[in-house]
Amino acid sequence: MGCLDTAAIQGIPTALHRAEKELPFVVYQEGVDFQLLHADVEAGLWVIRTRFQPGVTIQRHKHTGEVFAFTLTGSWKYFEYPEVNTAGSYLYEPAGSIHTLHVPATNTEVTDVWFAIRGANLNLDEQGKVESVLDAGLCWRSTFLFVELAGMGVRT
Repeated sequence: MGCLDTAAIQGIPTALHRAEKELPFVVYQEGVDFQLLHADVEAGLWVIRTRFQPGVTIQRHKHTGEVFAFTLTGSWKYFEYPEVNTAGSYLYEPAGSIHTLHVPATNTEVTDVWFAIRGANLNLDEQGKVESVLDAGLCWRSTFLFVELAGMGVRT
């Protein structure tokens, strides 16, 4: 039995490849940019590459689904836990986790992290109430609005 030729099977989509330069980085907040790598709005899956400047803190948030993270460069942690994520480390977060992401000001380089996220980030205020929601649809809309405003020609 030979290898399965998926291109020969009707209904199976071909792979989609994007070079790093084809995908814009979008400002999320001062000192944080994300690059949308994949968004499946219907399935609630979004994959982003995020670059954090030293000293940045992301608002406390709750995840409605699982999160998978791989750190490419730099280091970061959650205020609520002692572990520090460094280059080459992998992190799994179960649905329902609540935390505040922080990048140490002592970092000498940009912290670069790849995240695959199911569901949404519920951004919480001081009292723990939902202040805003970040999900696959918002990331997708934000990226393409940025592309449109910047006049960049990105293929879909």
